[in-house]
Amino acid sequence: MGLVRCPAAACLLLLLGLSTGQRVVTVQKGPLYRVRGSHITLWCKVSGYQGPAEQNFQWSIYLPSAPEREVQIVSTVDPSFPYAIYTQRVRSRGIYVERVQGDAVLLHITELQDRDAGEYECHTPNTDERYFGSYSAKMNLSVIADTLSASMAPQVLTHTEGDAVELTCEVSKSTAQHTHLSVGWYHLQEAGDRRAEEVLTLSKDFVLRPGPSYVQRFLAGDVRLNKVGNTTYKLSLGGVELSDRGQLYCEAAEWIEDPDETWKDISRKQTARTSLAVMSQGRDLSMDITAAESSLSEGDTLQLNCTVGAQKSSSRHFQVLWLLNGMEVARVDPHGILIWEEEYEERAKLGHLRAFKQSNTVYVLTIYEVGLKDNGTYHCSVSEVNTPGDFHSIQTKLSSGIQVNVKPIGLGLHATLTSRIATVKYGQSFELVCQVSASYTLEEVPASVGWLFQPSPPTGHYHELVRVFPSGTVAWGAAQPRFQGKAQLTKAATSFRLSIHNAAAADEGTYQCEVEVWRKNTRPLGQPAATTRSNAVGIKLVLPESKLRVATKESSVETVSGADTAIECRIMFAQNNSQFAITWYLLPSPLADATPLQILRANYSSILEYGAEFSSPAQKSRFLSQRVSSNVFWLRILSANPGDQGRYYCVVEEWLWLVDGWYKLGEGASGSTMLEFKLPGRELQLEKTNRSISVREGEEVTLHCLLRGAHLPATHLSATWFRGEESRRVRPLLTLHHDGAIEYPVESLARRLHLRRPTTGDFSLTLRSVEEGDAGVYHCQVQEWQQQSKGKDWALQALARSGYTRLTTIPPESTVLSRICSSPPLLNFILYLPLVLILLLALVVFCLYFKFGKSKKGKVTGDQLMELQGAGGVKKT
Repeated sequence: MGLVRCPAAACLLLLLGLSTGQRVVTVQKGPLYRVRGSHITLWCKVSGYQGPAEQNFQWSIYLPSAPEREVQIVSTVDPSFPYAIYTQRVRSRGIYVERVQGDAVLLHITELQDRDAGEYECHTPNTDERYFGSYSAKMNLSVIADTLSASMAPQVLTHTEGDAVELTCEVSKSTAQHTHLSVGWYHLQEAGDRRAEEVLTLSKDFVLRPGPSYVQRFLAGDVRLNKVGNTTYKLSLGGVELSDRGQLYCEAAEWIEDPDETWKDISRKQTARTSLAVMSQGRDLSMDITAAESSLSEGDTLQLNCTVGAQKSSSRHFQVLWLLNGMEVARVDPHGILIWEEEYEERAKLGHLRAFKQSNTVYVLTIYEVGLKDNGTYHCSVSEVNTPGDFHSIQTKLSSGIQVNVKPIGLGLHATLTSRIATVKYGQSFELVCQVSASYTLEEVPASVGWLFQPSPPTGHYHELVRVFPSGTVAWGAAQPRFQGKAQLTKAATSFRLSIHNAAAADEGTYQCEVEVWRKNTRPLGQPAATTRSNAVGIKLVLPESKLRVATKESSVETVSGADTAIECRIMFAQNNSQFAITWYLLPSPLADATPLQILRANYSSILEYGAEFSSPAQKSRFLSQRVSSNVFWLRILSANPGDQGRYYCVVEEWLWLVDGWYKLGEGASGSTMLEFKLPGRELQLEKTNRSISVREGEEVTLHCLLRGAHLPATHLSATWFRGEESRRVRPLLTLHHDGAIEYPVESLARRLHLRRPTTGDFSLTLRSVEEGDAGVYHCQVQEWQQQSKGKDWALQALARSGYTRLTTIPPESTVLSRICSSPPLLNFILYLPLVLILLLALVVFCLYFKFGKSKKGKVTGDQLMELQGAGGVKKT
């Protein structure tokens, strides 16, 4: 039998006294430098928190142009968190937050822009019982230009096994920051391969690293990489092998060391590819390629024959490849099975391409309706293998090249897109003109025009808005359906126009036009004879300029306790059709770094939202926002008390309806108004001694508030208890009004608070079942009121504030039960001891019973024997 464990409910109580850690928010160390257009991630994590395991995160930026102004970017909990300049990028996932785990996230910016430079702040909203620790962290990001370049002239090289090959790559950068370069060469076995094999790389640490297949050749000195100038890197292959055939290219990367001492590649560039054909040294194999006609026009048919010259060819096995400009088109294996390269498969299915094995030595490639992309040099390559299924060739031969020229029907076809204005105001119309030119008369051939659009920020590809076919048929694209109701299409000679009315935010982006022409003797259904796409034209939409001005003059207002008062917010100038959102703030402390408290916000639809400090029903009933006139707003404070003293100000946001929604044009903050209280001449005599009290959690404590001396006749007294520091905003806990009514601003405390009636001037407060969160500084305020005349208002005659009582809570002391539960051996001993005692007692009783029964049985047997002797005369023998 195992040990008895502590009951879950009882042992859980033992954990309640444990203190939690301090909240700490950590963000990626800066400053970071990243290039324009790159994808960046910034991590942020939080530890030492209370509350749910899944925490929320909010990202903001402080721009260099306004380093003290927070600009909200994205939040994991609030979809309305981003400011207008980031809303579209967040919606299109150009900016998004990836949750790595419950308390750690990554901020993604998919395409970095210059305006993304600044100081980033990661903030975690509070889920703790009290504020303890840090709730945000900051880091700096700089956006720099991408100056890395890598280039290599594309070539088609043919070499025999054992030849030496040298390739050069030009790599340069002009980054102001300290960065390193890495330069590597990569090999693609075949044109369709997507995974390149590393040949040799010079790392950022200036270490040469060969790829797995090139290690032995590198160690033997047959594969080398040398820097022969400031920007020139040369790859040398001492003796090429058949396995080297394919494509070679150079890749450069620029690296920067981040503050956390890790290196990050901030830019990568690849060069054009060089095609390398390697021929076997075999002597008895030859190739010959011929064409029925090598000079063609678009739409003609091209036929190429490849003849293999070899002795005893009928008993040998060949695989033939068709190459265009060094890139594979198709291959025919020894069985005659045809395999098309991926980009040619669709044309072959449509019957535009055909390749077959006519005999063991004659192979044919036919292209119907040739186009401009079929221009170039054709080769055929033959590899001899031992058996039809053998993948290792005995020898390979490459034919001479045959140049095929396809004359374009669309020769000189060109499209230019222009716009008279590049910056458009909301609601304004704009026009795009696509001017088409060619070396022939466009009106004589069928032509279509398509209008393409990429929204801002870019999504990576263009959407087709609309296409007009030669027949006049208009086909609207499904990706941007709104254009159909606001766009107008016109054509004049070789000019196509797209007019867009009532420009809205979604119309901002980049536009292009695409023109297609067909041959006169074909219908515009299949492949066009020529296609051209214009330059890109960017259209940017701007909001009307905000002319908002708010009165910034400092002022003060004096009132008496219990009276109603008003704080004014005046708009000096704004557009006539604007709407306003008003947010009222209070600075309760004169300290320069004090945090303003949001009282309430009335948005442009007059919907109210109260701040956390003013969200109780009692506070909501006393603080009201009122629009007095078109440009004057008041914050009404009903029944003001000295706890409301401080500096008040407003922040005005100007909103305007623009075509497709409400937009924030600007905002301005008012000057502050100091609310002061006019105190009566007489002061009550209230005990002002400062005290410190310690009380154990769960017990009861009384905080004293004693009035010395008598108050004026025909007056009533009121009292309010507060909790909080002097330098911060204090919170009222309980108010006894002069009419005897008691108000609990914090309703959750009502059941635990008890106030003595002021029969003897004693306003002491009793706090029942003290909790850890009750710790703090308490004081009371007593006021004397007198009615002016029968039925009239009550006027304040005198007041006084008590001394401060600092309450400290002590965790509950451990009990006998808790000590027992915390010690499993002791608990097992107590549980098993009665059982052991019962077993021992039962054993003793059993032994006594057995012994007593045996003794009684012997005695009875002896007596009976004596009776038999006396009766029968029987004697013992």
